Amino acid sequence: MAFLPTAAWAALRSTGEPPSTTVYELRVYHALEGKLDDLLKRFREHTTKLFEKHGMKNVAYWTPLDEPAKSNTLIYILAHPSREAAAANWKAFQDDPEWKSVRDKSEENGKLVEKVDSTYMQLTDFSGSVQ
Repeated sequence: MAFLPTAAWAALRSTGEPPSTTVYELRVYHALEGKLDDLLKRFREHTTKLFEKHGMKNVAYWTPLDEPAKSNTLIYILAHPSREAAAANWKAFQDDPEWKSVRDKSEENGKLVEKVDSTYMQLTDFSGSVQ
């Protein structure tokens, strides 16, 4: 096993299992003016359940405490089994007729989101566990 990177070798030795391929996705939604409450409602009532249906684990959701981000920003983290699974999960989610219906209904009075930032991440070897 000398060919494994040090962190992978340490993880294997400490748990007896290979290191996780789990990837975490940090997403930041910038809502259009006055649309954050509608976006939060869509997530609360529909989106989080649809994410789970398509293999995405909801880790946590936040809204900033300070302006200017307070009035238009939703930040959250999803977990996927792997980077490849993330791509498949998103495709299945975007193709889901239920999602399309929810999105269209929630946007009857205009789009909710101006911009989405997405960053894929992996845990470091010194990170605590993530639920």
